[in-house]
Amino acid sequence: QVQLVESGGGLVQAGGSLRLSCAVSGSIFSINDLAWYRQAPGKQRELVAGITSGGSTNYVDSVKGRFTISRDNAKNTVYLQMNSLKFEDTAVYYCNLKEWYEHGELEFWGQGTQVTVSS
Repeated sequence: QVQLVESGGGLVQAGGSLRLSCAVSGSIFSINDLAWYRQAPGKQRELVAGITSGGSTNYVDSVKGRFTISRDNAKNTVYLQMNSLKFEDTAVYYCNLKEWYEHGELEFWGQGTQVTVSS
């Protein structure tokens, strides 16, 4: 019964900031990765940022220096702080969880939150 619920999306002007949150409910195994993906109209879904249970992060080149992913394990929440937003960042952003346990690997997705950046 793992569920991921995104929030924080909305409309913002270019150059502005926005913070996305993803609350994870249910039983979460200690070894897991949390990530943000996005999909713009007519484009493939892409990995924006990821963070491991150990705190290691990675970003797609287009957002490096502007976006920051973080997690609060006590709250089972992952965040994406987005600064200096560009029109090209407009997309539906999805939260993703991958976890590893004794029986294998599991993956879960949120329903997505719309981020629209006006020029």
